[in-house]
Amino acid sequence: MEVKFKGLVEAAFENRELLKDEAHKEAVQAVVGALDSGRIRVASPTPDGWQVNEWVKKAVLMYFGIRPMQKWDAPPFEYYDKIELKKDFAGMNVRAVPGAVARFGAYIARNTILMPSFVNIGAYVDEGCMVDTWATVGSCAQIGKGVHLSGGVGIGGVLEPLQAAPVIIEDGCFIGSRCIVVEGVLVEREAVLGANVVLTQSTTIIDVSGAEPVHYRGRVPARSVVIPGSYTKKFPAGDYQVNCALIIGHRKPSTDLKTSLNDALRDFGVAV
Repeated sequence: MEVKFKGLVEAAFENRELLKDEAHKEAVQAVVGALDSGRIRVASPTPDGWQVNEWVKKAVLMYFGIRPMQKWDAPPFEYYDKIELKKDFAGMNVRAVPGAVARFGAYIARNTILMPSFVNIGAYVDEGCMVDTWATVGSCAQIGKGVHLSGGVGIGGVLEPLQAAPVIIEDGCFIGSRCIVVEGVLVEREAVLGANVVLTQSTTIIDVSGAEPVHYRGRVPARSVVIPGSYTKKFPAGDYQVNCALIIGHRKPSTDLKTSLNDALRDFGVAV
């Protein structure tokens, strides 16, 4: 188990001189290799919620330090970087359309489709996902099973601060075109985000589906259907509209998990 490298990683993070020692260097490389194959994760689901494995993030940070810059060719393109790209998509049973880029240290599970998109080191993309055109999955982001990331979606990454949670998109979510989810926001299972929803830790998320509004920050409850919205906020210079996200309802038990975004929104009479 790669956990045996934890002590070496922790020690090297406190004293970078130790990275000159082969055992510590190999520990960092082994952890990133385990991330690449999905044997370990930056954040893991537990019965009490998600647990951030800070020592794994430390290994990723140090990996940049021990890797040399190098040039390689993927005709007609040339690359010059420290982190190589993933290989053997056929062996992983991952469909990678030309233009798809995933860095070594990112895990892509079987039956996933990568359109021209980008998946960064430390990310975890579970099986059966669609990463659509120009979508980006940032470093250490966690994407669950059967998630659809529509065109132009931006899933933020995080390496520092070490204790910060990554963005987590749980199983069965549908993330609409040009959505942005950053700063460790948690989108719980089977939620639907309409096009152009922007979620940060400071974004006000308002459930308007009941008689009284219910406010959230940093978390979209399971099976919520969310669209962009705004609310009035007072400033010294006057009253202005501030962006927010509106939960307009929840997916019904009869809703097929493979339904399109438009079908899910049509249930609530909203055109997005």
